[in-house]
Amino acid sequence: MAVGVLLLTHEGIGTAMHAVAVRLLTQLPLRTAVFEVPFDEALEVSLPKASAAMRAVDDGDGVLILTDLYGASPSNVAAQLARLGTPARRISALSLPMLLRVMNYPEQALDTLPATAAAGARNGVVLDDA
Repeated sequence: MAVGVLLLTHEGIGTAMHAVAVRLLTQLPLRTAVFEVPFDEALEVSLPKASAAMRAVDDGDGVLILTDLYGASPSNVAAQLARLGTPARRISALSLPMLLRVMNYPEQALDTLPATAAAGARNGVVLDDA
C-alpha cells in the first residue's frame, strides 16, 4: 500500500497540475485524485464531495492533501477533511516541482512525505539573474 494524494485546489489548478504530471511521468506511482472547489460553492457543500475524493485514493496508509493557497477555501476544506478520521496531512503552495517530488518518493510514509513535498517546492524556486 501507499499514501494517496489529493489535489484540493481552486478551479483549473489541480486538473492542470495533474495533467502535466501525467504527461511528464506517463503514469503516477501514487493514487491521485483532483477536487477543485468551485468559486461560488459553500464549503459545507464542497466538504462531502472532497471527502469522497479523499476516500477514493486512501488505501489505508493515509492521504497527502496538496492545496494551492493557505487560508483560501480549498485549504479550509482540507483542514476540515483532516479532522474526519482518515489519516491525512496537508500542505499548501502546490507547485509542479512539489507534485513531481512527491511522485518520485512513492515509498515514503504519510509522516515523511509532507517534508519531501515542501523540499520539492523550495528546491523548485531558482533565482536566475539572466
